[in-house]
Amino acid sequence: MAAASSNLLVLKTPEKPGGVKHFGLGHWMHEVPEECDKVRAGFEADPVHDLRVALRRCRSMADGMMALDSRPTWKQMKRAGKELFSQLGALRDLHVMMEWIEHLAPKDDPVARSLLDFVAAQEPALKAGAISALDNFDRSRWEDWANFLPKRAERVPLDSLVFRHLALQKWNDAYELHHRALRNRSKTAFHQLRIGLKKFRYTVENFLPRLHDAWGDELKAVQDWLGEVHDLDVLWAAALKIHAFQNDEARARWHTTVEAARRTRLQNYREKTIGPHSLWRAWRAELPRDAEVETGAVERVRTWAGFLDPEFGHAENVTLTALQLHDGLVQCGFGTRTRNPHSRMILQAAALAHDVGRAKRERKYQKLSARYIRRFEPPLGFRAQDLQLAALVARFHRGALPADQRRFAALSATQKELVVFLAGILRLAESLCAGDAIAIRNLAVRKTGDFLTVWTQRPFQDAQLGERIAAGRYLLELACGCPILVRAKTAHRQ
Repeated sequence: MAAASSNLLVLKTPEKPGGVKHFGLGHWMHEVPEECDKVRAGFEADPVHDLRVALRRCRSMADGMMALDSRPTWKQMKRAGKELFSQLGALRDLHVMMEWIEHLAPKDDPVARSLLDFVAAQEPALKAGAISALDNFDRSRWEDWANFLPKRAERVPLDSLVFRHLALQKWNDAYELHHRALRNRSKTAFHQLRIGLKKFRYTVENFLPRLHDAWGDELKAVQDWLGEVHDLDVLWAAALKIHAFQNDEARARWHTTVEAARRTRLQNYREKTIGPHSLWRAWRAELPRDAEVETGAVERVRTWAGFLDPEFGHAENVTLTALQLHDGLVQCGFGTRTRNPHSRMILQAAALAHDVGRAKRERKYQKLSARYIRRFEPPLGFRAQDLQLAALVARFHRGALPADQRRFAALSATQKELVVFLAGILRLAESLCAGDAIAIRNLAVRKTGDFLTVWTQRPFQDAQLGERIAAGRYLLELACGCPILVRAKTAHRQ
């Protein structure tokens, strides 16, 4: 039997002629039908692998975009490729196992012959399953998506903070699995680490081309090592299942070889991922830190809301106005009563998303907006409880005042005070921006005696607008406990 060595089989698929790199959802979605035809021609190892790569890229891009765009088409596309991807995966695993068997032992090895016979017996059923999956694959629907979804994906620039923030979330998840695997060293833990690392790698590969240019080879290498460890575990389990070993000597010989190959790959992984020069540290250094994490979380909310809100420019104007009001009120001493260091971020999220329910054109759309915000998975840097508060702030930006509403009633006294304060700010900001496509800048808040005065550059000749502003300031007056006057700045006051 072949001796184990550090340069054992590395299962790599040859690059396309010319080594051309392809990026973009559109390319890979159009590639899928073409690769389907190549697979159907004979179910050879390389076409099967290439189709899985194309499907994997499409599905992983859909997974990334689902965190930013709640359009159900992303989930439909991801599901559409799942059966085909899974059926081809079983066939691909069979091809990989054959390569490992042929690499680890000579053809006349009895254990190798038993394993190859087992693999050969599985192949017809797996090919039949793959043919069925290809027949059931709706190419027409897929091609429609291929013309529609890439245009939505292009709305979020590659290498942007939003995608770097998403990559950090995947890095955190994978790094936790890294520590768990090193701690308990179980096969299951290393398998879960491999999956977590895959998700991080695919996020970088699909959405961060600049970082992928720097990290791609190392990311692939550590994933390959963990993947080969998993391949060897599967091979050993199959050998035990079919009783491939004729005697204890054969079993011991194969166990020694498989374990040596497995140990080599785990050692390669440890050398690259432990210590001061760890790849994990290098990757983390290029991802958002400290305040940028919070900024990235808000940008995730902004991107998500932008996909839903049909008039998102208005929401951005309201957000700018609301933040100026918040900062001015804090400077006047009113922010201390909220006792929440995240109040500004809560307000910003609520303001950005307060109109997302308008897409349904319902009269009381603020309730639907709150429901959407509650369902939005909190991005890294945003506490789940703060996102729930943001949902309530959006809920009360118009319509009924906070009172006996169930979710509001369940809050603590401090949380209620915060929601009323922020919802009051959002109501006033909404009224100040009513009917105006121009953002309000240089807004100032001043406290004079028992009054608060909000100075804005916007004139108020429109009587209807004046009425809206009068109604819009009422909740904030309750929260601050004093009257609020809204005045237009004159030239000599600017």
